[in-house]
Amino acid sequence: MRAAFARVLAELRQDSKLKLHEVASMSGYTAKYIGQLGRRINTPTLTAVIFISAALKADPREVVERTLKLMPKFRHLERKDPEAADM
Repeated sequence: MRAAFARVLAELRQDSKLKLHEVASMSGYTAKYIGQLGRRINTPTLTAVIFISAALKADPREVVERTLKLMPKFRHLERKDPEAADM
């Protein structure tokens, strides 16, 4: 999820030609948080997806759809504890 969203975020930023601090300012989040989303450190909340999408002038539903479509491609990057899968 994090990697797929990071890819969509990067593409939207590139399309909008907005800098990281501009997206942060327009979305109400810090540049640090937006950067962490882009580096797959944090997982965005639904609220964050909606506000960041608005800042990028993108439909949040399309952002979620694009993210979902990319998730299988990036599944190998998600860090999961193998023992937690047994629970």
